[in-house]
Amino acid sequence: MKKLLCALIALTLLLGVAGAETLRVGMECNYAPYNWTQAEASDEALPLAGGGYADGYDVRIARRIAEELGYDIEIVKTEWDGLVPSLLSGNIDVIIAGMSPTAERMATIDFTDPYYESELVIVVRKDGEYADATSLADFAGARITGQLNTFHYTVIDQIPDVQKQTAMDTFPTMIVALNAGSIDGYISERPGAESAIATNPDLTYVEFAEGQGFETDPADTSIAIGVAKGSELTAQINEALATISAEEREQIMLDVLAAQPSAE
Repeated sequence: MKKLLCALIALTLLLGVAGAETLRVGMECNYAPYNWTQAEASDEALPLAGGGYADGYDVRIARRIAEELGYDIEIVKTEWDGLVPSLLSGNIDVIIAGMSPTAERMATIDFTDPYYESELVIVVRKDGEYADATSLADFAGARITGQLNTFHYTVIDQIPDVQKQTAMDTFPTMIVALNAGSIDGYISERPGAESAIATNPDLTYVEFAEGQGFETDPADTSIAIGVAKGSELTAQINEALATISAEEREQIMLDVLAAQPSAE
């Protein structure tokens, strides 16, 4: 009887461990301030399977969601182009990666309510000829690029007489190219631009008054969480997001902009 009781206890513990729900969150970990990789542990950062730690706006929002839903959390570092395929294959449960719910993506996956909203800007050199630009027309002749497979790259076509450059894989790559003078600017959302100039003092960004900048669908500049089609996580995450006020979301963004690692 004693052996049987011990066996039942062991089985119960095993089932408890196996039944623990972990939310596997896919992100680049290379898109500050939304997400980045750092070498040192911190109160907010989460460990990565391949070494290092992930932090940023997406990580902190993911933590809030997991806590609200009672899940453990795992950050799965994934290349940008691999995020949707990883979700479709079941390797991750959600995409929290500064991703916009564009019509093209919504044909393949579902999205939650937005968890951040921004606008498009152009990052340029502070000492460059485009630093004082105020309209898209001022960028005529400029060499402009954007990240590969994002709507950022498609809006470059709205700039008259632009010299559209080959799309680049990551934002750090574009920053290197801009600092080297091989491009005149790249398209970014405002938080990403603020992150870039915080760690690269030779850069700045150009904002546009209404009617002088890019024409976009509001969905293109909203950031939402990607989930599998028909997933029950959509409603659960929306409930969790509703507990995070607009003021809290802005404060989280300010916190991560201050916490991001130096470019040095």
